[in-house]
Amino acid sequence: MNANQLKFFMMGLMVLDHISFFVSDTTSIIFHIITRCVGVFFAYMIVEGFFHTRNRKNYFLRLAGAAGIMLIGNSLLNLWIKNPAVQAHNNIFLTLTVGLLLLIIVDWIKTVPVIAFKLAGILAAVGVLAVGSMFTEGGTVLLPFILITYFTYQKVLLRDACYLIFSLLLLFTSFQWMGDWSNTLMMLGMNSDFAFISVIPFLHLYNGEKGKTSDFSKYAFYVFYPLHLWVIAIVSNLMVING
Repeated sequence: MNANQLKFFMMGLMVLDHISFFVSDTTSIIFHIITRCVGVFFAYMIVEGFFHTRNRKNYFLRLAGAAGIMLIGNSLLNLWIKNPAVQAHNNIFLTLTVGLLLLIIVDWIKTVPVIAFKLAGILAAVGVLAVGSMFTEGGTVLLPFILITYFTYQKVLLRDACYLIFSLLLLFTSFQWMGDWSNTLMMLGMNSDFAFISVIPFLHLYNGEKGKTSDFSKYAFYVFYPLHLWVIAIVSNLMVING
């Protein structure tokens, strides 16, 4: 499958993770687990874009612009939606922008010859990683994932092994015994960042080709992601208002 085909599949899959208001708690947890591959897939595409884009500056500005528009859109929408349970807060564009900035810094560190500049770059990268992990959606998973993908690029076996190690680390840090296996599994379902490992089969389906190039395929994700979240938030709020 090419990149466009996988992107459209992931766009459809991501909707399942955002409709918890309309389904049962159990169904919501199931959807949450099976959609852990979505965010990291788009993070993988950021690394692909970093290596293949003709203009990294324009790529960065496009992502940053999308993040800014979504931040403004969320803020305006939430002026009307007062219920925190259905407000719009997601902004993966911001996470991906930070991830791309991180790659730009790391790549610069590799090429700059002056040791002092390398050290300054390392400090900057650590700062971006730390702040991004704390203040962006899914940053604790997506930003390390982006770095792993960058450093293992085109080394498939090493890449998959590093993903597995990272997944096990997330499982270890999120595991908490809740008194019985039923409640423990429920807890893991709600804290299932480790399930990002399910992206591996999709990456092996990826043939490395972009697919048919058009404005629609180029900007579909930029439009669909915020639009579907805003529609879900509006419909959810109307249902709350109308009982």
